[in-house]
This record gives sequence, C-alpha cells and structure tokens, in this order.
Amino acid sequence: MPIDKDVMIEAIDVNKEYRRSGAIIRALVDINMSIKSGEFIIIQGPTGCGKSTLLNVLSGLDLPDSGKIIFDGENIARSKEDRLSKIRRQKVGMIFQDFNLIKTLTAVENVESMLWPTVLSNKEIENRAIAALRDVNMLERKDHFPVQMSGGEKQRVAIARAIIGKPRVIFADEPSGNLDPESETQIMELLKKINKDYETTILCVSHRNTVAKHGDRIIKMDNGRIV
Repeated sequence: MPIDKDVMIEAIDVNKEYRRSGAIIRALVDINMSIKSGEFIIIQGPTGCGKSTLLNVLSGLDLPDSGKIIFDGENIARSKEDRLSKIRRQKVGMIFQDFNLIKTLTAVENVESMLWPTVLSNKEIENRAIAALRDVNMLERKDHFPVQMSGGEKQRVAIARAIIGKPRVIFADEPSGNLDPESETQIMELLKKINKDYETTILCVSHRNTVAKHGDRIIKMDNGRIV
C-alpha cells in the first residue's frame, strides 16, 4: 500500500489492555484514526476514557497490544526501545500537565536539557534554548528556577523545551490542566501559533470544553473507543 505523505500519524485497528487488581481494563479498543501533517487535533473525553493511553502509543512511549501505528511513514508498533527513543528525540516534543521541569535547573537549563547528549557545541545549545524561550515570551525569565515561576510560566518553559529540537509532532497531555482560565487561553493560543508558524502537527489531550475551540478538529473518546 503506498504511503500518503500528507499523513503524519495513522492508527490502524489498535488495541491496548491493562491488568489492574486482577481485572482486564480495555484502554484502547479498535482505534482507527489518521492525522494529517500540520493539523492541530484536540482529543477529548471523560477521565479514564483512554485519551492519555492513546497519546502514549501514538508517540511511541508505549506499545499497543495489536494493530499498527504509522508514524511519519514508519510502523512503530513493534519497534525496539532504542529505535523509539531515536524517533522521539528527532521528531517528537512532549508537554505534560505537571510541567516536568527539573527543579534544580534554571529555565534556560531546563530547555537545554532536551538536547543532551548531543554533538552540538555548548554555545549552539545555548543559542537554540534562548531562541526557544524568546518564541514563548520567557526570555526575561531564563535564569529563574521553576519555584520562582507561575504555573503558566512553567508551561511556557515546558513548551520551549518541547520545540527546541524542532519536532515534527508535539504531544500535549492536559497542558492546561493545572492552569487558571486566563493562563489556559494564553497557553493554547501559544500552541496554535507554533502550529501555524512552524507547521508543527499537534495532538492535545484535554477534558476541558474550553480547549476545543483552539483545534482544527476534535476526536472524542469514551470507554477506550473513538466516538
């Protein structure tokens, strides 16, 4: 079957189960979906419906039990961890609800950490980190530690860290989940700007209806299925 070069990610008959307290949880059930390059997708659904599990298998953080995950033309559903790690490093940016910043590092150091280890010079790494912080309007806080930042500022640094490697795709898992409404709007508008300016494909998981308006398309889930 020829590869559609406009398709960035495709899930074909994907299933994923977990065992919990002796019970089998069907986290993903017969998932079929296609994401075009440059799309901004919002994945919505109630807590526990499988949104984060879907994000994990699409990004290569986890493997499905069955089915295919075609990522940029390559089926990664049975790839070894070293291959998945390389793909994530070269093509993926990740943003999390709890920011995942290293408390002992400054903003610029947190952003730089995404590139280590690397063959780049220290100066080149610093220049890229400065440019990423400038893109998210956090350059003035480059020497501040996470404890000195608000939730919205932490998420901006996390976004800078996600974009420093110029990824093909950004996966955002509840990026506004810990933010107030004003900060949520600012973060989602920033992601939309990155999506348009850099043509970066973005998949954003959220249970908030207020996030939906920022996407090009909404994929709704319930009980492990796309509905």
